[in-house]
Amino acid sequence: MGRGLFGATHYVASLPLVDVDRLVREGIRLVLLDRDNTCVPRDADSAPKEVVDWLERARAAGLKLCLVSNNFHSSQVGRTARELGVEVVDHAMKPLPFALFRAMRLMGAAPTQTVMIGDQVFTDVTAGNLAGVRTVLVRPQSRSDLWYTHIFRIFERLALRGTTFDGE
Repeated sequence: MGRGLFGATHYVASLPLVDVDRLVREGIRLVLLDRDNTCVPRDADSAPKEVVDWLERARAAGLKLCLVSNNFHSSQVGRTARELGVEVVDHAMKPLPFALFRAMRLMGAAPTQTVMIGDQVFTDVTAGNLAGVRTVLVRPQSRSDLWYTHIFRIFERLALRGTTFDGE
């Protein structure tokens, strides 16, 4: 892939700014989405309207959608999936790629037709790269994070120094 284990295919300021038409032009059929701080701010219970609108645009363009979440609160993740009208693979254990493989099997898509969109380099982007799919890194929706994610964010900032995010 030429970008290394921690490099994303695209960098976009937020999920609603990801260009759905571009995904379709690039042959994407399946969008794998992280839940926390990608679709739903960590300090909120549900996705903001802009995210819901983006999911509707993606669906209208023929894209399949699936949450792939490390969040161990299955009821919370399942509720979000139902509210958003998407499939879900929880307990993903990203950066391991196995949940992404499972989601692709579930949704009937090949790695070349799949993109992983998330807010963390060391989980979402790495899992996507290990699974052989394209990746989009977005900025986290909230500054609220788990204590250990705050530690990873320090290293992310170092790794992303000089990176430009579309939409900023």
